[in-house]
Amino acid sequence: MHRKRFGMGALSVVAALAIAACGSSTTQTVTKTGSASGGSSAAPGGAKTLVGAGSTLVAPLVSVWQPTYNTKYGVAITYGAIGSGGGIQQITARTVNFGASDAPMTSSQQTACKSCLEIPWALAATDVAYHVTGVPNGLHFTGPVLADIWMGKIKTWNDPAIKALNPGVNLPSTPIVPVHRTDGSGDTFAFTNYLSKVSPEFAKSIGNATTVSWPGGIGGKGNSGVGGVLSSTNGAIAYIAIAYVLSNHFDYGLVQNAAHKFPTPGVASIAAAADSLKSVPSGGTTGISLTNPPATAPNAYPISTFTYVLVPTQSSSSAVATSLKNFIGWAVTTGQSDGAKLDFAPLPSAVVKADQADVALIK
Repeated sequence: MHRKRFGMGALSVVAALAIAACGSSTTQTVTKTGSASGGSSAAPGGAKTLVGAGSTLVAPLVSVWQPTYNTKYGVAITYGAIGSGGGIQQITARTVNFGASDAPMTSSQQTACKSCLEIPWALAATDVAYHVTGVPNGLHFTGPVLADIWMGKIKTWNDPAIKALNPGVNLPSTPIVPVHRTDGSGDTFAFTNYLSKVSPEFAKSIGNATTVSWPGGIGGKGNSGVGGVLSSTNGAIAYIAIAYVLSNHFDYGLVQNAAHKFPTPGVASIAAAADSLKSVPSGGTTGISLTNPPATAPNAYPISTFTYVLVPTQSSSSAVATSLKNFIGWAVTTGQSDGAKLDFAPLPSAVVKADQADVALIK
């Protein structure tokens, strides 16, 4: 069983950094991952600093990219892990050079952002983690059961619906404490997107967004805040980014997919979800939902998600545009090699090709 602990050192990557102000569908042919768009090294005249903010899910990967990219190309990347909602707000206000969100922008957000691109640059998952004394890692859940837990219909860990999925496990009568994000969150978007697909009642009563009205439970800000509540609350269950679950050794559930299998969340099962895509939109204004992939993807983890870098098509200067194109182009190609150790799956080659076409739109 995974030992439950909450290592604040391991989660230092999510501390919100001081954000300095800065100036203001077609199917793609599958190709192998190539070099960064705009060249394999930072072009002369590019800005030496880029400031970004947003998703806490992608923060562990960005924290690895930062020193690597600075050492190799002399460009310092500052990133504030303030949540997907904050990332959308910051790029809309042009107080950062790029935002990051695990949720595609809504049409109104796209309008407010004024010609912003949303480019998928990482591929991860939202896990279902829990803390119940005496209960082993790897409990089985279905989407409808999770929906009923977060709607408050399933209230104890020995509920018959949970027991039926976990024969032989001694489940206590401990009350279930659902934990949710209080900030605008891509993990909330991915989780509610999945539950809305598998539970019509959840779709109607709670819905799918980066922020929803939960009927109960305890809230936490960011993945670190949710993890803190989870660690300290016996009976808690939470949706939380995979990198935080595994780095902090939280117990996590196996969620049944459309093929009625219970894949372990990880690089292979996340990649299997992405491989189920039939086409990849280009143009930088269309999100891609990976949740609840079809039964033809039997090894796919059902709460997999892309996370996006958000960037204006018109940068504040040609130097900033050059550095953004180089950095994002590097991140979706060479930078993908850093993901596996943090349980980020590599982007499918078709997505990389679409990304490179979108990066070329940055001016």
